[in-house]
Amino acid sequence: MTASPVAAVAAALHGAPRVAVYCHVRPDADTLGSGLALARALRSRGADVSVSHPGPDLPSGIGSLAGADGFTDPIDADVAVAVDCASAERLAGLEQRFLAHPVRVVIDHHATNGGFGTVDLIDPAANSTTELVLAVIDALGVEVDGPTADCLYAGLVTDTGSFRWSSPQGHVMAARLLAAGARGRELSRDLLDTHPRAWFSMVAAVLGSATAVPEAFDGRGLVYSVCRAVDRGPLGWDAAESLIDLLRTADDCEVAALFKESDGGEWSASLRARADVDVSEVARGFGGGGHRLAAGYSAAGTVDDVVAAFLAHT
Repeated sequence: MTASPVAAVAAALHGAPRVAVYCHVRPDADTLGSGLALARALRSRGADVSVSHPGPDLPSGIGSLAGADGFTDPIDADVAVAVDCASAERLAGLEQRFLAHPVRVVIDHHATNGGFGTVDLIDPAANSTTELVLAVIDALGVEVDGPTADCLYAGLVTDTGSFRWSSPQGHVMAARLLAAGARGRELSRDLLDTHPRAWFSMVAAVLGSATAVPEAFDGRGLVYSVCRAVDRGPLGWDAAESLIDLLRTADDCEVAALFKESDGGEWSASLRARADVDVSEVARGFGGGGHRLAAGYSAAGTVDDVVAAFLAHT
């Protein structure tokens, strides 16, 4: 009988003395929480574990998670694990290090992930990658303590938009983590509801320039906006990440798009749909991916070129 994907991952990790955990570029709370929680579970079993991301910066609100000050270069390991990475390219400068490991585990919930490990646990029905990591931790027989519950909850609460689009399983998982000691109220405040005052000026500039394209997507409508590096001012790269969820509230547009400029002049596009457009298909056309109602991709060029290329596919 073929082992389930969760059991196969647990078998690959069981007894591995050295494990290298990889998080994706421009890391969010789901990839970081997944990596930190899995590392805590494996260390409790005596493994030597590194957790890495293609730096240099971490998003705000992560600092209170146990182990957030311990990200390092990947160690030479028996098993490598990529968490919340829809493709190997999401590992950026660490991609080749990951692919060089003979045993590669991929744990992810993106629908566009075709698998790039020797052992894959990919479930698009999962609310977050931390949900899948919790299943692996359970399969390893490790008890979830308060700090580990914090890491798992961080990924769950952010990837479900404070449970606005959570499945019933997400609420069940949240109840379990809170009972285990997760600091739900504090984590929600730090990760979702805390901003420097300069953030408001950026929001005003970005949302004030929002443009509607009513005829896009067969008349279902698009609203898009641009966040240039100058709009962020002194704020970090992650400051604009939540703005897409403000754009998606437009009641007359099915799709929302936000184009964000990095300090290096490259662009990342965040796409959201309200109900019935598969934006992952659009993202795939530009080399990206994601979920049916939430996806993204990277692009290079002038803002006019990047926006025009997107509009040509709507």
